[in-house]
Amino acid sequence: MSHGPRSGLAAVSSALLAMSRHLEVRDVLKTIVASARELLDAEYAALGVPDDHGGFAQFVVDGVSEEQWKAIGPLPRQHGILAAMLHEARSERLADVRKDPRFEGWPKAHPDLVDFLGLPIRDGDEVIGALFLANKNCERPEGGCGFTEDDEELLGILAQHAAIALTNARLYERSRELTIAEERSRLAHELHDAVSQKLFSLRLTAQAAARLVDRDPSRAKGELQQVAVLAAEAADELRAAVVELRPAALDEDGLVATLRTQIQVLDRAHHARVTFAGHGVKALPASQEEALLRVAQEALHNALRHSGADHVDVTLDRRGSGAVLRVTDDGSGFDTRAVRHAGRHLGLVSMRDRASGAGGTLTVESVPGKGTVIEMEVPGG
Repeated sequence: MSHGPRSGLAAVSSALLAMSRHLEVRDVLKTIVASARELLDAEYAALGVPDDHGGFAQFVVDGVSEEQWKAIGPLPRQHGILAAMLHEARSERLADVRKDPRFEGWPKAHPDLVDFLGLPIRDGDEVIGALFLANKNCERPEGGCGFTEDDEELLGILAQHAAIALTNARLYERSRELTIAEERSRLAHELHDAVSQKLFSLRLTAQAAARLVDRDPSRAKGELQQVAVLAAEAADELRAAVVELRPAALDEDGLVATLRTQIQVLDRAHHARVTFAGHGVKALPASQEEALLRVAQEALHNALRHSGADHVDVTLDRRGSGAVLRVTDDGSGFDTRAVRHAGRHLGLVSMRDRASGAGGTLTVESVPGKGTVIEMEVPGG
């Protein structure tokens, strides 16, 4: 390897670790490009992800300033040497890219590239990207390329791991999209079942009050009071839905801050007293934090809407390297032996699925007339 065995191995290790830290596709692409450029000591690096229309869905560069990139103009098309790498799935190592018969020029603001090394990024038989470097920072042999066979082999190793990182990032984003779609669908059903029905009742009650205003003012007053009650209930439903639609960003605020904020909102929106306490909890894997948040939301939703509780207490405590969430209410409770009905009515199946999917466990303790305790434990990372 051109960097020497010890430094080359350390550089490859650093590059692979950097790629594994990111889950968003754009972040993974940027990390791959920066790692490749640093690893092979090149002036420029780029990675293009092709679309189905002869262009690039994404194109990331390193070594070019933002001003220069804007001046270059639209993303390149799949032509020339880029097209060869994508369509023929082979590497290209050139002493002077400008002298290659496939070269078709570049925009005026484009940097001047000379020696060139490019490889396709493959996921099985599918080419999912093209990674290339230009202008090796070294003494070039007379009429030769600054990039060596060792460089090509090293970039090939990086490209294989880049394919894994990029595929994982795509799967992660698709999973998140599906989760968001499922949440939106669930909330849409909930809004239809709860808020829409209350608004329909509110309209009918208001119409009845309008008909009674002249002939029976006393009854009309009673109907208007009912309108106020229904309007308040509809507002509570909407507030609860908004909290679920717009949770604080776990990546930015952390699980404890996110829970505290949401519980403060619920405490203001409902007649029940809702409290939260968190003790010693460290950052957890993203899947576990999201599962804890969603289970807490579901348990709070049940306690505030169905149990008639006066107090709901939420705690999140450290347990070993993981954490335990506990939601306790003094509401009506239910018979835990009636699992089938309770599971459907209170979303217990959904909560158990979330806990299991995050590698955790969920327990439910409840007695009719004596409240409910829902506890979820996750192992941490």
